[in-house]
Amino acid sequence: QVQLVESGGGLVQAGGSLRLSCAASGRTFSSYATGWFRQAPGKEREFVATMSGNGGTTIYADSVKGRFTISRDNAKNTVHLQMNSLKPEDTAVYYCAAKFYYCATYANAYDSWGQGTQVTVSS
Repeated sequence: QVQLVESGGGLVQAGGSLRLSCAASGRTFSSYATGWFRQAPGKEREFVATMSGNGGTTIYADSVKGRFTISRDNAKNTVHLQMNSLKPEDTAVYYCAAKFYYCATYANAYDSWGQGTQVTVSS
């Protein structure tokens, strides 16, 4: 497992941008696929994006495709989620997650989670 700490959330107007960051511990970070999930009040946690350890594979939820970009810097043990053209329905707590090797789009596959960071998009 790795330890994960998110940052970068906040309040933004619709159409604006935010960049979330996730700092990971561990010397084998490049062996872990990382994912971003989000959870709005009263809703289940949903998949947003994932990237393989070497960055060669990325998968996005249809709801964010073309607006969000996941990236990672293995030298710095960090993962980022660039969010553009934000909409009020993007409001949620965003979580960074990690799992060994293969990407996955379902939360149960991940065994390391950050504490979450709040993103609020006003209309």
